[in-house]
Amino acid sequence: MKKFVFINILILSVCAGAMAQAGGTAANYTRPDADKRFKRFVNDTVGPFAWVGVGAGAAFSTAADTPKEWGRSTEGFGRRFASNFGKTVIRNTVIYGMDEALKLDSHYYRSTKRDAGSRVKNAFLSTVTARTAKGKRTIGLPRIVGTYSANMIATQVWYPARYDWKEGVKTGSISLGVNALFNLVKEFAFKK
Repeated sequence: MKKFVFINILILSVCAGAMAQAGGTAANYTRPDADKRFKRFVNDTVGPFAWVGVGAGAAFSTAADTPKEWGRSTEGFGRRFASNFGKTVIRNTVIYGMDEALKLDSHYYRSTKRDAGSRVKNAFLSTVTARTAKGKRTIGLPRIVGTYSANMIATQVWYPARYDWKEGVKTGSISLGVNALFNLVKEFAFKK
C-alpha cells in the first residue's frame, strides 16, 4: 500500500513540475458550452467506445481470472462487464459533476505542438490535469477523484469480501496508468 501511495505522490509531483514548465495556457482553447459538455459525458458513459472499453476490460479480466471468485465462465464475464460498467458510470458522473462545480474541463485535448516529446508530455500530463475556463492547465481533481472513487466503491460494494479499499487505491492507480496509455494512442494514432 505504501508503495502505491508513494507512486501516486511521485506522479503528481512530476506532473505539477511539468505543468509549471509548460506554462499551460491553450492558445486556441474555447470552453465547450453546457450542451456539448453534457453530450460528451453521456457519450463517454454509454456511447459506443464506452461499451467497447467496458467489454474489452471484462474480457481482459476474465482471461486473467480477476477476481477469481467470479470464475472464467460466461457468468464471470457478465459480472465483470457489469462491474466495469458500474465503475464507468461512477467515474464519469463524478468527473462531470466536479467539472461543472469547479468550472473545469477534464476532456483530453491533443497537443498543439507536433514534436514527439511535447505530444508524449501532453498525453501523460492530461491524465492528471484539467483546463480552466481560460484553457490553463490545473490539477485534474475531477479525474483523479472520479477514478479512485469508482474503484474504491467497487471494491467495497460489489467485489468479493477479501477486497478492501486498498485494492481500490491499487486499481485506481492502474486505471490512471491505462488512461495515460489511451491518451498516447489518441495523441499519435488518430488524425486531427
